[in-house]
Amino acid sequence: DVQLQASGGGLVRAGGSLRLSCEVSGLTFSDYYMSWFRQAPGKEREWVSCIGSGVDTTSYADSVKGRFTGSRDNAKNTVYLEMNNLKPEDTGVYYCAASNNLSKPPRPCNKDYGMDYWGKGTLVTVSS
Repeated sequence: DVQLQASGGGLVRAGGSLRLSCEVSGLTFSDYYMSWFRQAPGKEREWVSCIGSGVDTTSYADSVKGRFTGSRDNAKNTVYLEMNNLKPEDTGVYYCAASNNLSKPPRPCNKDYGMDYWGKGTLVTVSS
């Protein structure tokens, strides 16, 4: 079975930092782009970051650019999201997701419909 296990969420004050992890099993990790999404209370889910499957390439939503850093460790089948200078607007459930990089035509890493698998998410709460 494919599993994406997100962890690292918690309660933090504005300006603080958290590091999220997502351990992946049941698939060939290096064949997949990994993405982070989040859903704030009362809002639709939005894309946060993409981490490429091979070359160390990342992209970010404008709202988190310069504050969040995505990375992956293929030896550990794990993707990370380092979140710095957190704001109350960052509050929400953070989800990791996987997209096969062999899909034809290629699917985007920053859209819900491009994802093949989703984790259950981890809650991040940022207080004012």
